[in-house]
Amino acid sequence: MPTETAAPSDLLLAEGAPGARRRLAPTGPGLRWAADLAGRPNAVARRARDLSTELGRIAIGRSARAPGQRDRRFTDEAWRTNPVLRRILQAYLAADGTVHGLLDDAHLGWRDHTRLEFAVDNLIAALAPSNNPFISPTAWKALVDSRGTSVVRGLRNLVTDLAAAPRVPTTVRPDAFEVGVDLALTPGRVVLRTATFELIQYTPRTPTVRTRPLLVVPPVINKYYIADLAPGRSLVEYLVRGRQQVFMISWRNPDARHRDWGADVYGQAILDALDAALTVTGADVGTVLGFCSGGTLQSMALATLQQRGELADKVAGFALAVCVLDQARAGVAGAFLDATTAAAATAVSARRGYLDGRTLAEVFAWLRPDDLIWNYWVNNYLQGKDPAPFDILFWNADTTRMTGALHHDLLDLALRNALVRSGDASMLGEPVDLSAITTDGYVVAGGADHISPWQACYRSAQLFGGCMRFVLSASGHIAALVNPPTNFKATYQVSADLHAEPAAWQGATPLTQGSWWPDYLSWLSERSGPDRDAPDALGGAGLTPLDPAPGVYVLDR
Repeated sequence: MPTETAAPSDLLLAEGAPGARRRLAPTGPGLRWAADLAGRPNAVARRARDLSTELGRIAIGRSARAPGQRDRRFTDEAWRTNPVLRRILQAYLAADGTVHGLLDDAHLGWRDHTRLEFAVDNLIAALAPSNNPFISPTAWKALVDSRGTSVVRGLRNLVTDLAAAPRVPTTVRPDAFEVGVDLALTPGRVVLRTATFELIQYTPRTPTVRTRPLLVVPPVINKYYIADLAPGRSLVEYLVRGRQQVFMISWRNPDARHRDWGADVYGQAILDALDAALTVTGADVGTVLGFCSGGTLQSMALATLQQRGELADKVAGFALAVCVLDQARAGVAGAFLDATTAAAATAVSARRGYLDGRTLAEVFAWLRPDDLIWNYWVNNYLQGKDPAPFDILFWNADTTRMTGALHHDLLDLALRNALVRSGDASMLGEPVDLSAITTDGYVVAGGADHISPWQACYRSAQLFGGCMRFVLSASGHIAALVNPPTNFKATYQVSADLHAEPAAWQGATPLTQGSWWPDYLSWLSERSGPDRDAPDALGGAGLTPLDPAPGVYVLDR
């Protein structure tokens, strides 16, 4: 991703109140854009002249304008062979280029430019001729092939999607998978259940295991099984087969009764889970891996241990995956976030007691309109088809609620960018100073991530005081995580030298073929202690195994 146009999930929490659609009409920035262009008549005239010239070439059939090779909207052969459709497509592309050119011509600040770019991108995506049922060759072919039933099915799908939040096209059917049957299949048992979380201990799959356990801290916005999808695509399965003793936090799906659970409650839960993992394994110290917002809370919990003088006695290494701690200039949501927006968002969740994850699903979808809105508009409504089953999209739709207090705390951290300065944030009564954490760290980010910009993840890694290893996977937010060694197309860059700026680091770091999982397992193994015989049973030391994995909290919707 060439620029930071993504939006870290902590900042997206502010969009949960107004929703993304209100952001499609940024009145103030639009007026400033118009005023700026009014003062640049030559630039406007040049763009208009270039557009007129190109439209003339299109009309007489001499334009070479074509969609990009990765643009899947216009793969139907009719867009090239039918002279009318080809001209419509070329005119659309020409207008797209002109509008974006006018946006680049204006001398707007970062915030105004980002907000307008978001609105312009969504408007142009919506106006694509591939979305028009009267133009789209895909829609006409479906109509003919189905003898008209595609229209009936499409209208039924549209009415169903509009009937309930998040009111965007369905990306996967709710019955496409079943947790514990198709997903989250790595064997294990719940060895601790509290009001806040379940702790799953996974069954060893090798005769010997590493002495020190790994605690995985999943996001608080989605469910834990992003790290344990289907066999062969499960990071947990891979680590267990790599002789790691893996423990997983499965957060409770909170409701209005839990409105007062803030960052301190979740930070204490992480510390309690780590103590339980050390107790069960009898290990001296362990390692931790935090995903996204779970990584934010994990980082604060580690800072708490550091302030108490306990970090070296409990943690030998930590890892963060697609986690943004430095929120400066952090993409679309950062451009929209201000004190007024944050106050409105937290007022909604405080009144209800929680933030409904379905509202965030709408925000995420509008950040990638071509992939998550209009692609399924064509499939579900114009063709009348059901979306293909895809485990990642099923997980993405299996949303959770967030307590009102935690929503407030995370937004406050983001609004003040509090984690970049020592003592600006606190947890459990201790000031947070990430630079004081000298434990070895491992940070992975996705180069095409639309949720957590990799540049922001890189800057976040620089906040720590220890030896940090940064991995940039050539993937998006979720594909960067679900990246097994069987993905032969995968590539990544890795280096422990993080002194350069992000762009310079990317340019100087060589590309490695394959998945980053083996690199992480190697790094982790160096900090996981010597081998020991695998335990005969799970639990122990007063922690009795309860339900089998995936437990019961993950099933609550």
